Amino acid sequence: MPTAARHIAIVAFPGVQSLDVVGPYEVFAGATQMVPDAYRVTLCAPVAGPIVSESGLTLTAGALPGDHEEIDTLVLPGGNGVHAARHDTALIEWIRSTAPRCRRVATVCTGTFLAAEAGLLDGRTVTTHWARAERLQHDFPALTVDPDPIYVRDGSLWTSAGVTAGIDLALALVEADHGTAVAQTVARWLVMFLHRPGGQTQFAAPVWAPRAERSTVRAVQLLVEAAPGGDHRLPVMATAAAMSVRHFSRVFTDEVGETPGRYVERVRLEAARRELETTTDTLEVIAARCGFGTAETLRRSFQRRLGVAPDSYRRRFRVA
Repeated sequence: MPTAARHIAIVAFPGVQSLDVVGPYEVFAGATQMVPDAYRVTLCAPVAGPIVSESGLTLTAGALPGDHEEIDTLVLPGGNGVHAARHDTALIEWIRSTAPRCRRVATVCTGTFLAAEAGLLDGRTVTTHWARAERLQHDFPALTVDPDPIYVRDGSLWTSAGVTAGIDLALALVEADHGTAVAQTVARWLVMFLHRPGGQTQFAAPVWAPRAERSTVRAVQLLVEAAPGGDHRLPVMATAAAMSVRHFSRVFTDEVGETPGRYVERVRLEAARRELETTTDTLEVIAARCGFGTAETLRRSFQRRLGVAPDSYRRRFRVA
């Protein structure tokens, strides 16, 4: 353990997501109650004073630390104001010059945009809020965005998914610094999993693939979505599109962005998610109705695509 408290600097800006700030702050504060002088947490901003978050909650921040101040961990939160902050040249330059002298840099939610703007993420694998992953990849093609993990560690860079995932990330940082027992106790105080099961895809709204330009392929998409449990083997779909199997597979993949088989599985998975959320039917019944055939096939698809078992998904998301 270090002789002095590790300095955690959390950067704020107008329109910051308050939970991106407060969640990690509380984790580090909780760890310091268990391990005296574990952390010294400061909230800083380009202009010291009150910072109005995106929800209207006002936070009070100090000035950005100077070059003479040691920072162990730099935390960059997100929020609706992040894109305006991306164009704050003084802030981005401060992040760019400060990050190399920090032991690690952590981003929460869309805070990845700030780190990317400062050039910290080129060549790295990162995550962000599932709804912002596509834009992040588009704006910064030199990095690799994985939209599913709750958090990702790439060397000294840690990135997390949306909002509450900042708490998961902070718990992981505490675990790395002070061990599982300390992090587990803090998680229990917060009524949290130390390691949340599954990825953020299980919380994402369905994101449908683009419609094919060819009307015959588009018609096949509509057939699959209208009856997920129907016979959607490749030869059957190719016949419906009046194409050879090979030609249909190539055209479908080019226009939709995934193979016919993966598309069918995704449609069936979304149908099964709705069934699990809204019915009390058994897995066997849902699997048969949605085209999976057996409950075991349904389970494998859930684990592969969502990282969680169907039973666990139902317990979390079923509408009473």
